[in-house]
Amino acid sequence: MAPILEAKNISKHFRGLKALVDYSLKLEKNVIDGLIGPNGAGKTTVFNVLTSIYLPSGGSIWLDGQEITGLNPDRVASRGIARTFQNLRLFNELTVIDNVLIGSQMHKQYNLFSTIACLPSFFKSERALREKAMGFLEVMGLAGEAGQAAGNLSYGDQRKLEIARALATEPKVLLLDEPA
Repeated sequence: MAPILEAKNISKHFRGLKALVDYSLKLEKNVIDGLIGPNGAGKTTVFNVLTSIYLPSGGSIWLDGQEITGLNPDRVASRGIARTFQNLRLFNELTVIDNVLIGSQMHKQYNLFSTIACLPSFFKSERALREKAMGFLEVMGLAGEAGQAAGNLSYGDQRKLEIARALATEPKVLLLDEPA
């Protein structure tokens, strides 16, 4: 079986610092893997390279048999890699459900015209996205918090919200950077 995500001989250099040298990995579909190591070992750098936050200094990255090395981060996300961050990156002023809806926007089934013209396709797609978002909040135990501001959640619930938002992108691969 071909791996869902494969990194081949990835290197990342920051001027004189070699953060990653010939790092390789293969992630199989429907398998949970862990990346462990001490602080400063390069775990977050691996995630940043895999999601194109950083471009690798060498090597290649393949998702579901297609090379994604050097694609913009939004293209990597649309191809199927989602992630959380070591430091929370939520929209604290927005509601919990709006944070999840932002993650699902790549799956919307309407365009600017249908939005401005208030066509039925706009309302149908919005309703479907909201139902999916509530489903992800239910899975994470946050459905009861959907209407409150994300910044009002406890730290642990904010972590859960970040995972729910990542799940809303419907990824093939979900990378969790220090989720606990």
